[in-house]
Amino acid sequence: MRIQPLSIYSQTFPNPQTADDEGLLCYGGDLQPNRVLAAYCKGIFPWFNEDDPILWWSPNPRLIIELDEFKISKSLQKTIQKNTFEIKFDANFRQTMIECATINREDQEGTWINEMMVETYCELFEMGFAHSFESYYEGELVGGGYGLALGNMFCGESMFSKKSNASKVALAHLVKHLKNKEFAFIDCQIPTAHLISMGAKEISRDKFLQLVQKSLENPKEFR
Repeated sequence: MRIQPLSIYSQTFPNPQTADDEGLLCYGGDLQPNRVLAAYCKGIFPWFNEDDPILWWSPNPRLIIELDEFKISKSLQKTIQKNTFEIKFDANFRQTMIECATINREDQEGTWINEMMVETYCELFEMGFAHSFESYYEGELVGGGYGLALGNMFCGESMFSKKSNASKVALAHLVKHLKNKEFAFIDCQIPTAHLISMGAKEISRDKFLQLVQKSLENPKEFR
């Protein structure tokens, strides 16, 4: 299957159903905020290494967390009840992205969160679409993550943790916040054992694209 190139002069994407077996749909274009928003509204997201062209993905299956199915373990619940971490939203978006980019991950070399990605998502933050969820310990940012709020879905991008359970507690508070704001689900993109243990589940691309369309018809405010 030939992966299609994108023109910088058009924000039109190929049909997500034409992605290859790994979920790669197309390449090229740019990371202008309006193009990125157009991608997410079609169930597509950018993900590429520093030396790659811009790559656009729509994997099958897709991982999501339906908010009512989110699982909090007994040990995590105890940590939450101790108020070990102070939780904030959108207090330090750029630094949250930088921490996600620079944290060491056992199964990964390097990062896809390059300078271009940081600047684009910071623009989306200024536009009111991107948001961060943050854990603080003794005033220091020690965990959290970021993503985009579109319709009534939260498109999760990345998380980091510099202290045990910091990102899990932040995620639990994000889920609670989204439920209070009448959001429906979190898009987690790629399956991971960690998120599956917290209630995430795999669904088909067809089902996911249906959820995206339904979500865009029922917009909610994150803040």
